[in-house]
Amino acid sequence: PNGVAVRDGAPYVAEIDRILRYDNIEAALPNLPQPVVINDSYPSDGAHGWKFIAFGPDGRLYVPVGAPCDTCATEGTPYGKITSRAADGSDMQVFADGLRNTVGFDWHPVTGDLWFTDNGPDGLGDDQPPDELNRATGAGQHFGFPYCHGGTVPDPAFGSQRPCSEFTAPAQPLGPHVAALGLRFYTGDQFPEEYRNQIFIAEHGSWARTEPLGYRLMLVRLEGDTAVSYEPFAEGWLGADGDVWGRPVDVLVLPDGSLLVSDDQAGAIYRIWYDAAVG
Repeated sequence: PNGVAVRDGAPYVAEIDRILRYDNIEAALPNLPQPVVINDSYPSDGAHGWKFIAFGPDGRLYVPVGAPCDTCATEGTPYGKITSRAADGSDMQVFADGLRNTVGFDWHPVTGDLWFTDNGPDGLGDDQPPDELNRATGAGQHFGFPYCHGGTVPDPAFGSQRPCSEFTAPAQPLGPHVAALGLRFYTGDQFPEEYRNQIFIAEHGSWARTEPLGYRLMLVRLEGDTAVSYEPFAEGWLGADGDVWGRPVDVLVLPDGSLLVSDDQAGAIYRIWYDAAVG
């Protein structure tokens, strides 16, 4: 089990190849109710098979399906997409295409546009391609995989088939190989106003890079629909000597406005809060 979303008192739990729903779970505790299988037709590939899931403003359940490879053809296959379904599991639709591995997304609190991370492939050097922060303004957009990475880097094997100009470019290129995962808009009232409706991104950290990069929580500032900066918000999980203390995975805004950050290396969840008396 990986992704979790809640609707009408029932958590929906994503496994690699299926989605389960646990009806009326809090009334059943400490015993778990038998799960209802919403859908079990997703690919079973372990590579990029883990799924972050969430319900959108339209009430549909959004489920990504990563490419089962570093770089490979995904046209006409179930892979490399963000899909959506009705809450009962029916009516599967492809919302976005041309994605390698998306494990975090959120909707802009004002515009309703879907913003999401995507991880670039390995093997093209230490400094390219960048990971991506993408913005989908509606269904049907293609974001380049496997033909183009980061909006500007043609793939050595597939790039000659379709040019980068055919695809929706990233809203913000991220660091190369930083493994950008969880993403949230800040919608709380605890942090100063300058953080309202800005984007936090958990970077899990590189493994295919000579000098490690990532292992931090980043802030992308927006002006309207345009990303204007990409800067560290919380770091220290990567030591100066290259030792890794933790690997951030996801972020979540609590009702009190503080921020949770999960770390799957330390097995911890951290809480970040703002104290106005300290500043």
